[in-house]
Amino acid sequence: MEAQGALNVYFADESGFSLTPYVPYGWQKIGQTDGIPSERSSRINVFGLMSRNNELETYYSSGSFTSELIIACIDNFLVSATKGRTAIIMDNASVHSSAAFKEKIEEWKEQDLYIFFLPRYSPHLNLIEILWRKIKYEWLKPADYENLKTLEEALKNILTGFGRDFFINFKAPEVSNI
Repeated sequence: MEAQGALNVYFADESGFSLTPYVPYGWQKIGQTDGIPSERSSRINVFGLMSRNNELETYYSSGSFTSELIIACIDNFLVSATKGRTAIIMDNASVHSSAAFKEKIEEWKEQDLYIFFLPRYSPHLNLIEILWRKIKYEWLKPADYENLKTLEEALKNILTGFGRDFFINFKAPEVSNI
């Protein structure tokens, strides 16, 4: 349905960013301990809704995302979203499965918005996880972790530039019979 234009599909999730950089590994000489200086800081929490076409709607919070905040984000998204039947695919986090959230699902259906939950323990099926990973491991640079302001500026630059300066190719490569 998505490929035929009959359904707008978005993948949704939250992620947090702090001054502790994401360094999966690093090489150093035996006996030498290298590190990236960092300070304890507040987190920049982001809730995002992303399509395969690199369309992205984001909402920021200095605190944790609650069910009520996620509901408000989705309600706001509905106002600005592409018109037509829309599906949001998300995980089973407690903020997505609370009583308040479940009550909104029926109301959203009346507005042609459908929520689909992924199977438990399957973050690999939520494409927005690719976005979070690329931001943390590829697009944020060491200098971006200088302080909370530089991190916030870099993050906003990436998120507002997504689909223009930063993008992910979700199209499957064509297979030929050789």
